[in-house]
Amino acid sequence: MSYPSIKDVIKKVNFRPQDHSQMPQRRYDLDWLRVILFSLLIIHHVGMFYVLNWGFHAKSQYRYEWLESVLLVVEPWRMPAIWFISGVAIRFILIKVTILSFISLRSLRLLLPLAFGIFIVVPPQLYIEMTANGDIVMDFWRFMQAFYDPQSTLFEQYQAGIWPHIDVNHLWYLRSLWYYSLTLVFLLPALNSNIIEGLKSWLASRHGFWTVLCLIVCVFAVQIIWRNDETRYPIGFLFLMLGYLVGWHTVFWQKLLTAIRPLCASFIVLCICFLIVYNLYYLDMYKGIELPHLIEAISLFTYSALRIVGLFLVLALSHRFLTKKTQKLAYFNEAVYPFYLLHQSIILVAGYYLTQLSLGAVFESLILLFITTAMCFLLFELIKRIELLRPFFGLKMQGSYPSWSVSLGYIIGGLLISPLIYQLIF
Repeated sequence: MSYPSIKDVIKKVNFRPQDHSQMPQRRYDLDWLRVILFSLLIIHHVGMFYVLNWGFHAKSQYRYEWLESVLLVVEPWRMPAIWFISGVAIRFILIKVTILSFISLRSLRLLLPLAFGIFIVVPPQLYIEMTANGDIVMDFWRFMQAFYDPQSTLFEQYQAGIWPHIDVNHLWYLRSLWYYSLTLVFLLPALNSNIIEGLKSWLASRHGFWTVLCLIVCVFAVQIIWRNDETRYPIGFLFLMLGYLVGWHTVFWQKLLTAIRPLCASFIVLCICFLIVYNLYYLDMYKGIELPHLIEAISLFTYSALRIVGLFLVLALSHRFLTKKTQKLAYFNEAVYPFYLLHQSIILVAGYYLTQLSLGAVFESLILLFITTAMCFLLFELIKRIELLRPFFGLKMQGSYPSWSVSLGYIIGGLLISPLIYQLIF
């Protein structure tokens, strides 16, 4: 009796989106939006160095409560938009490659930079954090020797991480995206089914208000169930699935274009309401005063609405105004991954030493933003010219290589990330 091979089974399962024939060549609006979102991420992390109440690895001597309200204009929808674009990208990829290729290529593209990041890029952040907290007084090179020493007792108070004291920090997005990508693979037969396609068509035929309301309720339910920082994980997966399901759905994007004005008005009203609640109630919570349950429920619902409305607004605006392909877009699109990997370490190292100079909040923050941006550009220009460094920063190899060399590269890459895969799974 013969049994079907894995490839035969995979061929019979519907892993490929049904609308593959309608796939556009490229979505330049989403490319532009991706660049903008990761630029906002850098600004957000610079801001985190100066806010009063929110935790960060190290802080400036200049801290402001009002800055939290500024960051909250962007905070609700920034990561949902990044996850949404990631979901759309997965839909594009799955049309071009087999499911096995998707899993292997996705693992290499995400986990090789993650492994490089946690062992090389992130350690300076821990050094600054421990130094700022007064837990260590040593130079960086002695710190790194202890960091790589599994017997070191230096990190007894810093055990959190993939391995003890070896954590992802700002690279949690890469870890989560790998988890979500694998989870999505198992859900693809259902997500690509006729039932889901029919449900999408039915929702598309309804008034956009009801679709928005349904999504707000879903997000609100998640925030009620997960009442802590862990909320970002189910929320991220929810928006990634939304991006995958919507993809290039014609009616969805057409409705977004016609709804720019109501989305903009709704966003302004919701933003004002949430900021009022935040400043009247949430700031007291940081002082130990318990938040009334009704106020908490209202604020969570408003925040959920801001996530959806803010996401749809930036998607609509980018689809309306950012559709042109330019050389700058190609450059910035390639720079996003290295910038993302590097920026937080630069912020913390530069910020820690800058704030000791007592330059004043305005000069210090402007200099910090300049140093972070300049260093990211300089390092990106260096990295992209060194072929062996490119895969560790999420960049494709530029050269043309024989097939055996390419295969060897994949094998070496797989071996390098295998301990990380084991640790992430088990």
